[in-house]
Amino acid sequence: MKSPIRVAVTGAAGQIGYSLLFRVASGAMFGLQQPVILQLIEAPIEKAMKALEGVAMELDDCAFPLLKGVVTTDNPVVGFKGANWCLLVGAKPRGPGMERADLLKDNGRIFIAQGKVIDEVAADDARVAVVGNPANTNCMIAASQAKRLTADRFTAMVRLDQNRAQTQLAKKAGVDLTEVKNIFIYGNHSPTMFPAFAQATIGGKPAAQVINDQAWLQGPFCEIVGKRGAAIIAARGASSAASAANALVDHVRDLNTPGTVHSVAVKSNGAYGFDPNVWAGMPVRTTAPGAFEVITNHTMDDFAKSKIAATNKELVDERAFVAELIK
Repeated sequence: MKSPIRVAVTGAAGQIGYSLLFRVASGAMFGLQQPVILQLIEAPIEKAMKALEGVAMELDDCAFPLLKGVVTTDNPVVGFKGANWCLLVGAKPRGPGMERADLLKDNGRIFIAQGKVIDEVAADDARVAVVGNPANTNCMIAASQAKRLTADRFTAMVRLDQNRAQTQLAKKAGVDLTEVKNIFIYGNHSPTMFPAFAQATIGGKPAAQVINDQAWLQGPFCEIVGKRGAAIIAARGASSAASAANALVDHVRDLNTPGTVHSVAVKSNGAYGFDPNVWAGMPVRTTAPGAFEVITNHTMDDFAKSKIAATNKELVDERAFVAELIK
């Protein structure tokens, strides 16, 4: 059995955290040979900390063989201390009447603080995965505070969009989910994200050839994937917590599995025409546990270029909203 790794999780008593923690402790994220110590962080609010205590009790009651310890705290220095993976799930939600710029700035202050602490106290091999929305820009903000950890250690999750897109293509084609390959997400985790269907295959053939409905691919398909979160809220009266937690398991597992090609939001460095300083979804290949290379040789047609331009603009605008915070 390997030595335990330390996994810090913010917003650990929230809906996504509750759906996530038991899967991490069971081995779904890091494998059945990797013990873990969970370091659970919540806001310094009595109700949140009480809920976190209950979550820790349930983790104990599951008797997971891989779970070698649970830390509960409202102190980020304690929570991120020595962490090998920092899963930033918690974020301030958008309230009624709140402008997007205000939400970005409020979350900006949270992720500035978290980025600083992670850089100071996390393990030397620390990796960060951001889920709390707006995930791409929150990830950029956290990374901007790091002096020790390099930008490639900070990723944001667009895997939920990839999973949604894969399922929609399979349903439209009437095939098993596993027949759909190479569907990648470009840009922001928002309704502007672009699922690049021209790169996808179904049963080894181009997806656009199998489905043979360009109007659906360019219209309803992109819209269904981009607005799926809102549709789930409308249907069940709550956010898509379980599928988000599942996507984070996929995101981290695949970043630890060399040779895997998948969608991750990373610092773009100008790839595919994105602003070099934004974090944008794009296909990456995992080269070593926690390390990756961006796949840059996909050709984009005019439609794809227009969609990427739109999502890039949103990311640039978000960065402008918080520019004063990250100087």
